[in-house]
Amino acid sequence: MRKAFYIKQTPAGRAFDIFNSIVIALLMFLMMYPFWNMVVFSFNDGTDALLGRLYFWPRSWTLSNYEYVFKNSKLLHGALVSVLRVVTGTVSGVVCNALLGYIVSCRHFYGRKFMRLLFIITMYFGGGLIPTYLLMLKLGFMNSFWVYIIPSLFSCYYMLLASSYIQNIPDALFESARIDGASELKTFVRIALPLAMPMLACIAVYIGVGHWNSWFDVSLYSKNGTWDTLQIILYRLLNQANAKADITNQQQLYQSMRTIQPETVRAATTMVVVIPIVFIYPFFQRYFVGGITLGAVKG
Repeated sequence: MRKAFYIKQTPAGRAFDIFNSIVIALLMFLMMYPFWNMVVFSFNDGTDALLGRLYFWPRSWTLSNYEYVFKNSKLLHGALVSVLRVVTGTVSGVVCNALLGYIVSCRHFYGRKFMRLLFIITMYFGGGLIPTYLLMLKLGFMNSFWVYIIPSLFSCYYMLLASSYIQNIPDALFESARIDGASELKTFVRIALPLAMPMLACIAVYIGVGHWNSWFDVSLYSKNGTWDTLQIILYRLLNQANAKADITNQQQLYQSMRTIQPETVRAATTMVVVIPIVFIYPFFQRYFVGGITLGAVKG
């Protein structure tokens, strides 16, 4: 039976470990405290929050801020639209960017360099807001769900991530599939996709979070409110809280919103938007880290 050997740590080594632990703990506190402070504000009385000095625990507990947010009748519809957008946009975006990355990484495809250059140009030059709006108008995407999906199908950045990862896969695997008579599409589905799963999960996190947090395009293209997402509804609720002073009946204002302030409503809306991502992200974290690391290394 082998004996375990332990290296005796020197006082300098122990001091170095203690110093590292303190630094890491401080960094964790600096990263987590703003989020926790937002939680504290969301559960605190709005009038009391104006007094300040809310640090680690609510001084006056209340659920009025969340009641103000969740009493909106459009909230459930907006949440369903947001979930539908995230699922559809993430799946279609991952497949399209992975397929594009596979195409520009194929060494026997002579147009791959031109196609890669063409997409890289789009990273630095764009048509602008007004031409994009007019294009969506001419295509008939106004007040349509597809205005969220089709313009975001391809991204040069995600294409570069996918192609960099696929290029690290041994060419022998692709050549063996072609020798066996597999088409390029079958090679992509059977070889490239399974082996590039860490990178695809990484891209899925990027695309999913982008779709979930997006609200500006909703304000531009969803004029009739049919495809309003959760984010735009919460944004309008926040604006209503900021404009509550415009209510003509001051007595009604005092009775209905005396415990609500824009700061606490902003904290509550932030929690409603962030919490779903916080619970979903840990399931993709290992793929996220592995995909970025492997996709950035040239072998």
